[in-house]
Amino acid sequence: MSGEPIVRFEDVTRVYPLPAGAVVALDHVSLMVEPGEFIAVMGPSGSGKSTLLNLMGCLDVPTTGKIYFAGQDISRLGDDDLTRLRRDHIGFVFQQFNLIPLLSALENVEFPVLLTAGREESRQRATEVLRAMNLDDALFSHRPGELSGGEQQRVAIARALANDPDLLLCDEPTGNLDTKTGTAIMDLLAAENRRGKTIVMVTHDPRIADYARRRIQIVDGRLV
Repeated sequence: MSGEPIVRFEDVTRVYPLPAGAVVALDHVSLMVEPGEFIAVMGPSGSGKSTLLNLMGCLDVPTTGKIYFAGQDISRLGDDDLTRLRRDHIGFVFQQFNLIPLLSALENVEFPVLLTAGREESRQRATEVLRAMNLDDALFSHRPGELSGGEQQRVAIARALANDPDLLLCDEPTGNLDTKTGTAIMDLLAAENRRGKTIVMVTHDPRIADYARRRIQIVDGRLV
């Protein structure tokens, strides 16, 4: 990763064709995300924030322009290579948690590690990251439905960190949480950033954005 931005957008436009007419979600966006940054992406609803995050996470591809991940042009990667890139280098944290309801907290965190490591190593890594998220060991065996929203989000962040990704992408990570719980979650993310983790976070809340070191404002698909 040395010497290269983690993510670089070069004149990226994303257009979604719809029956009522094409929607320009991103409009000629150029930006760089450097290793160790903590960036908050802000803007009104429908401004293109989630599209920006999806493109950074290689979940979507631009209509025009180029996206580079650690210097690699992602348009040159096939589906298998993109899958490996997402699995090994990018962590995702969502507002809705997106945990697997039939798995325990520990199993949810183990799941992505099992794709690249054995059972014993996966269990050890999952235990480490859950404890780093200050989740009580007694809750490791609980399923998501038996956990509070804050506990579920701790599990979701632990899962995102389980493979030690180069980039952590967070889409409204405190959107479903009360203020006190949201603050605790943001303190955990800020601690991860101090340890060197690169974080890009979408939020509508200026108080949450204050945790970031840089803000990106997006309106009508353009950076302002």
